[in-house]
Amino acid sequence: MQASPGRRRCCGSPTWSRMRVWSRRRRVGSRSICGRRPRSEGRRCMADEIVIRPARVEDVPQIMAIERASYSMPWTEATFRGLIERSDADVLAAEVGGRVVGYAAWWVVVDQGELGNLAVAPEWRRRGVGTRLLEAVIEQSRGRGVRELFLEVRVSNDGAQRLYQRHGFREVGRRRNYYSAPVEDALVMCKLLDV
Repeated sequence: MQASPGRRRCCGSPTWSRMRVWSRRRRVGSRSICGRRPRSEGRRCMADEIVIRPARVEDVPQIMAIERASYSMPWTEATFRGLIERSDADVLAAEVGGRVVGYAAWWVVVDQGELGNLAVAPEWRRRGVGTRLLEAVIEQSRGRGVRELFLEVRVSNDGAQRLYQRHGFREVGRRRNYYSAPVEDALVMCKLLDV
């Protein structure tokens, strides 16, 4: 189902203008943590339960499980271990109840940052994990003096593109046949940061 103009999504459920008014007035009851009615009792928005922290080497097996479930050409364990240990790179883990449910890997070159990888476990998608990770990367980038934050995304990955656009990323280029398995172009996106 495509959202029409005037609709917004939180935890996968559409919210109409009147529902936003409802959620502001109502303080208790069936409202989910993120201020909207939940899609179902079993799939509430759990944004307040998500902890974003620096990834540790012992997180790599959980990160790899998410990586393999998310990408046809996954990065290696050695890549993640190396990024965790580098001083010019950061790997962030999104944790819920002691379990890693998502991660983001990014690095800095002079005053430019690159978000190299962001993934969320399939069962945790559309629940605010990717948003929280992206917001943490943006905040850390500002703190490190980054003026421009770049990323690549598959042209077919509409969900990720919408997430990035909501956070101020704009398409600045295209890399032909950048991805393999399947071969596909990458959109290059950039966000200018106020530092």
